[in-house]
Amino acid sequence: MGLYPQPNHWQCGPFALKHALVTLGIFADEKSITKIAGANWWYGTDEIQLSKASKHFGCKLLMFRRHDAERARKELSDYLRRGIPTLLCVRRWGHWVTAVKVERGKFIILDSSNKSILTILTWGQLKKWWVYKERDELDRSFTRTIYDFHPIVPRFRVKTKARFSLLRARYLRRVENRTLTLHWDQYMSDLLTLCKPRTALSENVFSLGEFFRRHQTLILDQVAYWHGAINKGKAKRILNHMHFIADTYGLIIHEGDEKRAIAGITAILSFWAAGRFGVNPVYETGKRKR
Repeated sequence: MGLYPQPNHWQCGPFALKHALVTLGIFADEKSITKIAGANWWYGTDEIQLSKASKHFGCKLLMFRRHDAERARKELSDYLRRGIPTLLCVRRWGHWVTAVKVERGKFIILDSSNKSILTILTWGQLKKWWVYKERDELDRSFTRTIYDFHPIVPRFRVKTKARFSLLRARYLRRVENRTLTLHWDQYMSDLLTLCKPRTALSENVFSLGEFFRRHQTLILDQVAYWHGAINKGKAKRILNHMHFIADTYGLIIHEGDEKRAIAGITAILSFWAAGRFGVNPVYETGKRKR
């Protein structure tokens, strides 16, 4: 389970909720969300079903409808600046996406119909995509504009939130970083065994970036020596991806856990090298298993 495109045309709702939960540090499978919400291929998913699924994961889906574009923009921006992901139904109420950040007038959107998932839109682009125009049943010449949005508010104390930014979004949109988005939850799961979310009471800690400044060369040299034939450039990219995830969620390492982190990340990188490049038997004879 990572950040990847939806496999069909009707599962955008569960994917949008999954993306909102990811920003709150909750990793839920879209198949589970689909089942809980009761979504199906014929009707897709509506806000009532997504509200039910949100409640299951300890969150509340709020429902707002605005008719003025500027008011809708301001209220959406207020929620995003508070770190609250917000579901939007776009394309004339035909597709769900997740707004996660507004920065310098641009909106970062997680869109499961987009190959790169992350999309950066200006307000003009988002407004055109978001607005729904409804004709009055009595006066067909009158058209009313509708902007619906649904913040996903956690009912628990969030330990760590994904801090998306324009710089991070552009980094993730690069083709060479596609494997990072595909395995987003795996990186996060591994890092949480070695790192902790930063809190106001955190003392004697340092970032993963500082950790790699101190120990990256040692780790790469040791794994290359033990394995014998790894591509150091590709191995360094794995560490860069770890660094990116840790910075996005604000993860840190306590000084007392520094040696444990060296051993843990070396082990993770060794398993990656073995899976990527294969290994020969150690302390025994025989052919390598394929």
